[in-house]
Amino acid sequence: MPISIAKQIPEPFQLTQQQFDSLKAQSCLPDRAAVQRALNSAKPTFADLQALLSPAATEFLPQMLARATQLKRQRSGRTLSLFAPLYLSNLCSNECSYCGFSRSVAVKRRILTVDEALLETATIQALGIAQILLVTGEHSRKAGVDYLLQVTQALRPQVARLMLESQPLDVSDYQQLRSAGIDAVMLYQETYDPQSYARHHTFGAKADMANRLAAPARVAQAGIAQLGMGVLLGLSDWRTDVLVLAQHLRFLQQHWYQLAFSVALPRLKPCAGQSTQHSGVSDRDYLQLLCALKIFAPELSLSISTRDSPALRDLLLTSIACSASAGSKTQPGGYAVAPQSLAQFSIDDERSPADIAAMLRASGIAPVWQDWHPLLGR
Repeated sequence: MPISIAKQIPEPFQLTQQQFDSLKAQSCLPDRAAVQRALNSAKPTFADLQALLSPAATEFLPQMLARATQLKRQRSGRTLSLFAPLYLSNLCSNECSYCGFSRSVAVKRRILTVDEALLETATIQALGIAQILLVTGEHSRKAGVDYLLQVTQALRPQVARLMLESQPLDVSDYQQLRSAGIDAVMLYQETYDPQSYARHHTFGAKADMANRLAAPARVAQAGIAQLGMGVLLGLSDWRTDVLVLAQHLRFLQQHWYQLAFSVALPRLKPCAGQSTQHSGVSDRDYLQLLCALKIFAPELSLSISTRDSPALRDLLLTSIACSASAGSKTQPGGYAVAPQSLAQFSIDDERSPADIAAMLRASGIAPVWQDWHPLLGR
């Protein structure tokens, strides 16, 4: 009689304040020799990543960019995948100090109907985009799994690829969304620093850091094809946050090797209620940490948002990035239904997808509007 062996679910990824502080204390210790060893390593370790993130690595930034670009092109060639976010709702039951959708921020709240979501989709498609990221504020009652299933089922026949960024859900919820047509889920930890996390998330389900740490594993258990991870740079020490993100990534890869992973690392930006907040992460810091991650984990897909300046995006999109948003609107209905409504955060690159594609072609990079057709199945 055959023996059925159920896949053992690992213990959730965990991190104490003492562990975070210890890593932070070590973040500036590597020297030039450690950076050179990391650059020459065929299989970089966590110690190598720590060296590449350290202040000693700043003088090696040209070499890091060249190495990261080489690794990216070995895996995906001279291509860049383009997508657009579709904000479905700015309803949110959480209190987060840095977000324009936070429950106490005095903005007009809106949730798109299915018909409005279809209109937004058609407007995005008219720009040439066939890959869409659905984004909602975290409101389980009005923008929970039932609503997301309705929108996904309506939009799935219209687009090549559907991704989702919403509140953490249960495994069964993710399984339903996968069956309905979700190809990827993006879940951002915001910060791995427990004290900082508690300080910036003071009310609502998002205040539960343990639940958020465990959520990526639930995405993997549900069989979603791709998991997007990231932190919001500026909430804590960026070197330590990125290093722990890499540890979390390796933890998940050890248990779900078949899962594709992407990373986005947005920087803190001004928003409604917080018009002066900034990340403190310079463009050089940002380039360094992205190159370090790519060298450490070449299989990672790095995604770049419109939060960054056109000049910086031109550099990243033609070198180490695998995907990027274009023509983004960060408010519900921003493309067609309610273009004057208040955005979640400010953006710096307002160029159209056509302008981005022209820039890419001029640099010898092929823009990828879609890499799969719905008629071929999923």
